[in-house]
Amino acid sequence: MAAQTGAALLLVGLLALATMASSNTEGDILYSQRQVWKDPNNVLTSWDPTLVNPCTWFHVTCNLDNSVTRVDLGNAGISGTLIPQLGQLKNLQYLELYGNNMSGPIPTTLGNLTRLVSLDLYDNHLTGVIPSSLGAVGTLRFLRLHGNKLAGVIPASLGRLTKLVELELQENMLSGTVPLEILSLVLVGDLTELNVAKNNLAGTVRSSKPRVATVIHYKLSSSGNLNLCKNKLNDF
Repeated sequence: MAAQTGAALLLVGLLALATMASSNTEGDILYSQRQVWKDPNNVLTSWDPTLVNPCTWFHVTCNLDNSVTRVDLGNAGISGTLIPQLGQLKNLQYLELYGNNMSGPIPTTLGNLTRLVSLDLYDNHLTGVIPSSLGAVGTLRFLRLHGNKLAGVIPASLGRLTKLVELELQENMLSGTVPLEILSLVLVGDLTELNVAKNNLAGTVRSSKPRVATVIHYKLSSSGNLNLCKNKLNDF
């Protein structure tokens, strides 16, 4: 009996150590990101790497296992690039970095965030392409990348995001066409808003006035209706 109790205590201790190690790793990742960023408003002063985990830091939220679930830094005045290690925050659900001065590409490793619900990187200065790896984040509901300098085509892999509710890509430098795989999310997914205005996409217009291309999720059942929806999108 004593042996069983000792084994149980040992297991509990090992699990606690594993949780602490995971928390420390996530703290290391976020501190590495802090080192890359410029923070003129000192919003990251609480990001202290000597603490046991990052759960007491401002703008960071954790679950009961002290694993990071949210990073909320919208309109914080931060500038700099996004590090690939962000893709290792395995329980991250919300990455809110909108309205800053972020530059450089969107890391392809963000496609490893398999619990991500909202990725808000809009109104920054991000460049490069939209990573096709984001199509692997099946939990994603809100993908808002508008107001950047993203170029290239819209990845057809985003059509695998059947839980996606909003896809906002307006005011970039995207080219090509809107993939049919994404338009079909109106039929097979939860997509209610698709905004691709003010890009260089074929069949859309670039205007100094705001133009919004919206897809409303009706109960569409035929390919004819889907084609009509596509034509209405292209008219904006």
